[in-house]
Amino acid sequence: MCEYLCATKKRVIALKVLKFKLFITIFLLSVFSVPAVSIAEEHNSDNQTENSVPHEPKEEDGKFNAKKVILEHISDSHEWHFFSYPSDGGYKDVALPLPCILYNDVNGFSFFLFNKLHHGSIDGYSLNAEHHIGRSDGEGFYDLSITKNVTAMLISSILLIWLFRTAAKGYTARPNQAPTGIQNLMEVLVSFVRDEAAKPFLGNKTDKYLPYLLTVFFFIWINNMLGLLPGGANVTGNIAVTTTLALFTFILILTGSRKHYWMHILNPPGIPIGVKLILVPVEILGIITKPFALLIRLFANMTAGHLIVLSFLSMIFIFGQMSPIAGGGISIFSVAFSTFIYLLEMLVCALQAYIFTMLSSVFISEAIAGSHDHDEHATKDSH
Repeated sequence: MCEYLCATKKRVIALKVLKFKLFITIFLLSVFSVPAVSIAEEHNSDNQTENSVPHEPKEEDGKFNAKKVILEHISDSHEWHFFSYPSDGGYKDVALPLPCILYNDVNGFSFFLFNKLHHGSIDGYSLNAEHHIGRSDGEGFYDLSITKNVTAMLISSILLIWLFRTAAKGYTARPNQAPTGIQNLMEVLVSFVRDEAAKPFLGNKTDKYLPYLLTVFFFIWINNMLGLLPGGANVTGNIAVTTTLALFTFILILTGSRKHYWMHILNPPGIPIGVKLILVPVEILGIITKPFALLIRLFANMTAGHLIVLSFLSMIFIFGQMSPIAGGGISIFSVAFSTFIYLLEMLVCALQAYIFTMLSSVFISEAIAGSHDHDEHATKDSH
């Protein structure tokens, strides 16, 4: 009984440490995954409009612009658009303006809500014909704004911290009882990631990298699921976010790598010198392609799902402009296919989070495993 209580106490302490590591990792992911940080290009004054009209899903020549609607949905923006409704022969948006944080050498920092630019220029900033922020003097500037994707990541990070804190408190409050509710759900998911995506590859190094792998899994999965909600942000469909996640894995590969790993890359044993001249550059290129494969896989799969669903739904409006009968007929097939793809995307959301986590674990294990460690892992797995 005493041994059981000691094991339970150690388990609670381990969960508290894991919770702290997850909090730090989530914070870093949220800060460094900011897709809005950019250097704006110079804009010519003829492309600027000092008093730009509010953002509206306009139709070109009275026709539905599917391309504009789809691209606006999957791209980042300085306001969170929810829906539009007909008004005075056009459309009006229901959107939440987000804070703009801009910097240039002339004005320094400028802070204002995005909707203020609808009424005119602020500190030399205005909206151009494409509804992007620019400067009338053509000077470049830094855009550090809290955009839609940044807001969505902060929301998902808060949700993640709440989930893990709730689960950890459950173990503290009921150390000798079976888990219930969120605690039970989180235990199943954490055990799955540990046993299926981490331990088979990392072996006795699992506990060291598990906080990062868990954070990546839940961060990607929750953002994927939130992106499926109507009006949700396509966070993982932003290549800046997937690039940042892949860079974190790449950093862990480099910092955890051992001499054995680099010797096999820079000086493969038992290989003729002539072959090494070809093999070594290929191996070095392979190091770079690993994070590239991670970021492209996640970005392409999540973007493709949104594009397919929106394309099917857009067919209703395209055919409806040709004929109300055609629009009504195609709507049956469009809604059916969109529903099927949408349900499939719910599976893809979890699958892509698992694949990213598992591949990260595989790439890290290749770097940290020395020749003796690799043999030990193989022996333990066989037993």
